[in-house]
Amino acid sequence: MTEPQPDKHDLPAAGGPTETPMYEYVCHPARRNRTITILTTIFLIVCVILVWLISFSPFLVALAVVILFGSLAGFYFPTRYYFFDDYLLVKTTIQTVRKEWSLFRSYYPDRNGVLLSPFGHPTRLENFRGTYVKFERNRDKVMEIVRGKIDYREGA
Repeated sequence: MTEPQPDKHDLPAAGGPTETPMYEYVCHPARRNRTITILTTIFLIVCVILVWLISFSPFLVALAVVILFGSLAGFYFPTRYYFFDDYLLVKTTIQTVRKEWSLFRSYYPDRNGVLLSPFGHPTRLENFRGTYVKFERNRDKVMEIVRGKIDYREGA
């Protein structure tokens, strides 16, 4: 199966108009497991109905919809990852984040992705300052790039 190729005009002008990423892919968790997606959506709808039955307030229902679906935007909407020689570009539905590889000092892979951290040792701030890159059946390729770009030695 080939990976979906984003339009080149989708990329922000970062290093010039002819710069192409060394690797790119789209991660869309909602498409991965339809059963989980259906159950999550049903749960969210039930929560919104409960808000209506408790409050009878259209404002609170609208607020519940925004908060509940907004908090799961990373699950329902695709995220595009672009790996360049000098930086990583992450495009979500509402934002584009560009981080230089030199910013990252360590990384921590798990089952679903890898956390790229600006700290050289584990700290509680990593979840707020780091960048989480989700895998899309491409763990080996992503980890190969991360290992090549981030010089991290445990305990250093």
